[in-house]
Amino acid sequence: MSYQFTNGAELVELCHKNGKKIWEVMVEREVENTQHSKETILEEMGKNLAVMKQAVKDGLEQDIRSVSGLVGGDAKKLKQRYENGKTVAGTCMNKAVANAMAVLEVNASMGQIVAAPTAGTSGILPGTLVAVGEDFQLTDEKLVEGLFTAAAIGYIITRNATVAGAEGGCQAETGAAAAMAAGAIVELLGGSPEQVLHAASMCIKNILGLVCDPIAGLVEAPCVKRNAIGAANAFISADMAMAGIISIIPFDEVVEAMYRVGRSLPCELRETALGGLASTPTGIRITQEVFHKE
Repeated sequence: MSYQFTNGAELVELCHKNGKKIWEVMVEREVENTQHSKETILEEMGKNLAVMKQAVKDGLEQDIRSVSGLVGGDAKKLKQRYENGKTVAGTCMNKAVANAMAVLEVNASMGQIVAAPTAGTSGILPGTLVAVGEDFQLTDEKLVEGLFTAAAIGYIITRNATVAGAEGGCQAETGAAAAMAAGAIVELLGGSPEQVLHAASMCIKNILGLVCDPIAGLVEAPCVKRNAIGAANAFISADMAMAGIISIIPFDEVVEAMYRVGRSLPCELRETALGGLASTPTGIRITQEVFHKE
């Protein structure tokens, strides 16, 4: 029995045909492709989870500053807010957002992260899963399962589109990461394969067309805050899918549309730091300050 798939439709078909969840199909695919045991593959993903959790912890507890000095400390500020009073978005949402920001701040300070799917979006998946794990009392073993669900979604996007901001804009990076996170959350909380893909679809649709315009060409600003938005996007999309709300456009078509939109973006809006926020007067001033420090 082969567990190979190239798109969402084939993935869902494999799940139903074999009575398996998405994470189980993805593990079987890895066993098939690598010839490693299931235990070894789960163990390796567990190592990724450990790095993710440590990055969240470091970003929330240490005094983090990026090499340029542009970002750092915002995750701790948000943590203090949700710990000390009632917030508009609620504790779990703010926890996920702060977690996501923390990881991006660690990345910007040259700390260790897991690029899932990229370094520039490395906060969304761990940020959301750690928050959900705490609120729903999920074991690390369950969170590892969620990472495989996310991996299946990320694999489909990379195979049929892109997760690179330089190729598809920030919609491809934070959109893919949020889609991976939302899908993982849905399956962890008992959602069906179809609901997983509905959540992933809504995440991408919510930010279709988002440009990649890093100030001074650094993966710092607005990247940290876009990871925050990505975490919120994942939560909202997961809740909608779990409520029975569907994506009118199927997942595979959403991925194709995202790719076409990304390729349509001018080069100035695809990670070149020549347009968008990077080309504002303040963005230009910051760039000059960063690269002309004595």
